[in-house]
Formats: sequence, structure tokens, C-alpha cells
Amino acid sequence: MFLIERYIIAEIRRPVTVMVGILTFVFASYSAERYLTQATNGTLAVQSVADMVMYKVIIALEMLVPVALYTSVAMALGRLYHDSEITAILASGSSPVRLYKAIALISLPLAIAVTVLSVYGRPWAYTQSYQLEQQSKTDLDVSHLLPQRFNLNPDNGRMILAESIDKDSGELTDALIYDPGDGKSRIFRSHTAKVIDANPAAPLVELTKGSSYTLDHQDSKDVVNTFDNKLQLQLKPLELEPDNKRKSTSTAMLSVSALPQDKAELQWRETRGISAMLLALLAVPLSRTAPRKGRFSTLLPIAIVFAVIFYAGNICRTLVGNAAIPLLPGVWLVPLAMSIALLGFLTRDLALLRRRRK
Repeated sequence: MFLIERYIIAEIRRPVTVMVGILTFVFASYSAERYLTQATNGTLAVQSVADMVMYKVIIALEMLVPVALYTSVAMALGRLYHDSEITAILASGSSPVRLYKAIALISLPLAIAVTVLSVYGRPWAYTQSYQLEQQSKTDLDVSHLLPQRFNLNPDNGRMILAESIDKDSGELTDALIYDPGDGKSRIFRSHTAKVIDANPAAPLVELTKGSSYTLDHQDSKDVVNTFDNKLQLQLKPLELEPDNKRKSTSTAMLSVSALPQDKAELQWRETRGISAMLLALLAVPLSRTAPRKGRFSTLLPIAIVFAVIFYAGNICRTLVGNAAIPLLPGVWLVPLAMSIALLGFLTRDLALLRRRRK
């Protein structure tokens, strides 16, 4: 009992494990290179790089696991079709339903894991990464500011230049601060600048002996001021974009929200697991090849199907967020279409089986 299912699962289990490991390593390497570059440029604390990479990997796993599962199923079944093993299985009287059952058995625990990651792990990782970014990427944290270099914060465009930096006292000598705004930009030049509060939500700097320039983007109403004493400067806080806030919002909070953007994010999280399982099941008919035909001959249409499903999901999420389509079916439209296609393939396979038995 379940001999065929166990055999097919064994053929898929190893490629899934290897592919998840490879994809995770590649993604982690890319993320590490990105954040190490920011640390080198002085816009991210070096000690935060490892944590940021870990959070980004957790976020990406909801996509990496379905991709690895889908590709592994397609490759494993492609080999079995190429070696005529599935032809022999069907010729022995076994139903094609057993192929779908085997894929369902290995996909179900992975789909549950993806659902947990999407509903709980992903928002938690986003929350932690945003908090860490705000704490370590604040441009006023002198622990990672570099002297005689343009320290640019890409999140708000603020730039700090100083001849020398005392990391113990938080004092900058011969400092230049550029603070862009929507309608005006401000430039401050001072003999010394001391960071009073590096909190990105309410950054505060104390300047001594210098000048300030307010540049109007629309008119020529520029203002120049000089100060000989101390000047406390309240800079623009670093705020998260609305989409970033939504990604880090807990699923419980999204479920009680009436905003269409929140509903779209909620439905996206809820559909990740079932979509991963349906995608793996769709790989069963899509990987079918004629005997002695190349085992990779179906990879192109399989890749096209994956791209269509992936972009269709993103488009549906955007349309739901913009209230362009109703919440029902909303983002569930893509899994529903996948289920209908899968049912059509299964019906066709059963019809072919009945025809052969006659």
C-alpha cells in the first residue's frame, strides 16, 4: 500500500531539500552583499548585517519554498516520464490519481509551513527588520558615521559630512548637514555638531557657531541665517512607507481593518500555502512528456505557467488594494483558477484511463 506514492515522494524529497538550501544560500549571499555594502558606506551598523540577512531570508522563504517544490516536482516527474516509469505504472492498472495523491502528500506539510510563514513569520520578520533598520540606519548614529565622507541615508536623502567624529561624545567637527524636504531643502554648516537624540522618530542635533541655508524649490525665497551660540535642530523623522507598514502589520490587525489595501495584504498571506500546493499539483500534468523525449523539454512551458501565476497574483493584490475588483473572490481568484485548471487536467486523465480500459 502506498508503494507508488512512497517511491514518487522519495524522488521529489531530495531535490526539494537541495533546492531550498541552494536558493536560500543564494538569496542570503545576495542580501549579505547588499547590507555589507551599506555597512561599508556607513549607512548600516556592521553588527546588524547578520540579523538583517536572517530576517530577509525568513521573508523570502514563502516564495523560495513553493518555487523549489514546483521545480522539483516538474524535474522528478519529467525524469520518470522520460524513463517510461510512469507509463509502466499506469500500464499496471494504477490510476493517475495516485500521482496527484503522492504530490499532495509531500506538498501538504510544505503548504502548511508556507502558510505559517506567511501569516505569522513574514510580518514578524518585517517588523524586526524595520525596527533594526530604523535603529541602525539612522543617519545620526555616530557609531557608523565615517569622517571626511558623504554619509548619505537613501531612505530620506539626508547627508552628513564631518571633518572628524568623536564616537564617544557624539560630537562632529566642521560639520555639514543637508536635510531635503518636499518644498524646501535645508543646509547647516557649523563648527561643531553634537547628536542629542539619534532616535529616527525624533532626531535632535545641537549646532555651535555656523550658518543655515533654507532653499526654496519653487521660488527664490532662500533664507540665510548665522548663529554664534548653540542651536538645537529638530530634523525630519524617518518614517516607513505605507506599504512597508502594512507588510509588518500583524494578521490579526489586518483581519479587523476595513481598508482594501489591508484586505489585499491579508488575502495574499492566506493564499500562499494553498497556492504552493496547487502549483505543485499542476506540475503533474505539465511535466508529462513522451517516452524517450528530453526530460527537460517541458521546463519552458512550466516556467511560463509559473510566471503567469506569480504575476497574476501580484496584479490581483494590486487590484484588490485599489478596490478595482471586489473582495470576493479578490486575491483568491488565482487559486480558484488554478483549482479549475487542475480539475480539468484530472478529469482528462481519468477519461483517458477509462478509454484505455475499454
